[in-house]
Amino acid sequence: MRLTAKGIEIHYEQRGETGKPEVLLLHGWGCTVQHFEPIANDLSRDYHVTLIDFPAHGQSQRPPEPWGVKEFSECTLEVIRKLGIAPCDVIAHSFGCRVTLYLASHWPETVKRLVITGGAGIRKPETDEQRRRREAFQRKKKLLQGLAKVPGIGGAAEKSLEALRNKYGSADYKALDEEMRKTFVMVINEDLRPLLPQIKASTLLIWGEKDQDTPLWMGQTMEKEIPDAGLVVFENDDHFAYLRQWPRFVAVVRAFLT
Repeated sequence: MRLTAKGIEIHYEQRGETGKPEVLLLHGWGCTVQHFEPIANDLSRDYHVTLIDFPAHGQSQRPPEPWGVKEFSECTLEVIRKLGIAPCDVIAHSFGCRVTLYLASHWPETVKRLVITGGAGIRKPETDEQRRRREAFQRKKKLLQGLAKVPGIGGAAEKSLEALRNKYGSADYKALDEEMRKTFVMVINEDLRPLLPQIKASTLLIWGEKDQDTPLWMGQTMEKEIPDAGLVVFENDDHFAYLRQWPRFVAVVRAFLT
């Protein structure tokens, strides 16, 4: 199914019977509604479940320009209102947590309870090595961008610039085209930690003990700074613990929601 929100077409799916408690599932960066498939199917026995593909993901259209968390959140808010599912419980993974934190802090009437797993949104402290790499990248990037404007060598400079981005960029960054890289950089550079004390909804945090993408300390920080939050750790699992152990995940979520 499709609807238009913030000027673009959004793909969404719904499971379960209308009239039952509303649950919204928000996937991570580079993922789609399919990553929540087993969880949605299980919860649909007792809830009316909505899944959406974020803009530029799955079957949803791309934003017309680079977006930050604010724009993704405004789009999600419009979807919620158009579908008439507010207030809803929200289950979010990784990037979906960024949107959820923004939603819950700016429009608290939209959400009831939050389930966050492997949640992004807190910036990692920069190490000396990371700072040196960032500064080296910026110096080389600036030089190559200047050379790209010089007749006769512009093409070679552009190729070198792309090689530089592939060398320094993350896997997620390298998988994107030039326009979406601007969105990605805007998103990951936003530190949403100041929003945590503003979250009024009861929040369940579920984390993989060995999560390398959003390390456990992030979940522990959220537990301390969100006023009503509790943390459950899935031992010896990673960023996708919710999917690898989805029956256990659903059991914990059901206990929380009921």
